[in-house]
Amino acid sequence: MKFFPKEEKFYDMFEKSSKNVLVGAMLLRDLLNNYTNVEEKGKKIKEIEHEGDKITHETVKKLNHTFITPLDREDIYALISKMDDVLDFIEAVSSRMFLYKVKTPTKEAHSLMEVLMKSIEEMDKAICELRNIKKPEAILKYCIEINTLENKGDVILRDAVAKLFEDGTDPIEVIKLKEIYENLETAIDRCEDVANVIEGVVLKNA
Repeated sequence: MKFFPKEEKFYDMFEKSSKNVLVGAMLLRDLLNNYTNVEEKGKKIKEIEHEGDKITHETVKKLNHTFITPLDREDIYALISKMDDVLDFIEAVSSRMFLYKVKTPTKEAHSLMEVLMKSIEEMDKAICELRNIKKPEAILKYCIEINTLENKGDVILRDAVAKLFEDGTDPIEVIKLKEIYENLETAIDRCEDVANVIEGVVLKNA
């Protein structure tokens, strides 16, 4: 008989956070693909970012009041925090598109967005598989794909920044676009951070 059963609701919270990040990514993709009503679309992304903060706060609060957790405490905190970081950079991109009065998203921004979207989709799949941690093959497959996508994002960013300087673009435009590219790529990096935490969890618990 287990007098202190493990609190399994953390998996629900992980999945809730991951789905929220996915919604934020889809809204950003829509913003880039249908570049109208930028301010209004940005406000919707901001609302999703606020929801992410709430989920993170609720998870940390529960962590502080739970006796036995299904995963190590530091891993629970790292997972929920890193997912929230992804959403922070998604919101940073949308807000800068409006504040910097970007006329139209570039091909390079679309390419980075595509990699980010795929990374978040793989992250969500890995998070949803965490309940089946005793069967790690699927989880690790998603993590490996995220690592591959992060490398792809690095290459796109490098080439995109090089193109900005080669094309003789107006210096102010270079600064604006470079920051937007870097925020997109950093969001991809944070997906890899999530994958790295998940890989560590699998090694500890499989």
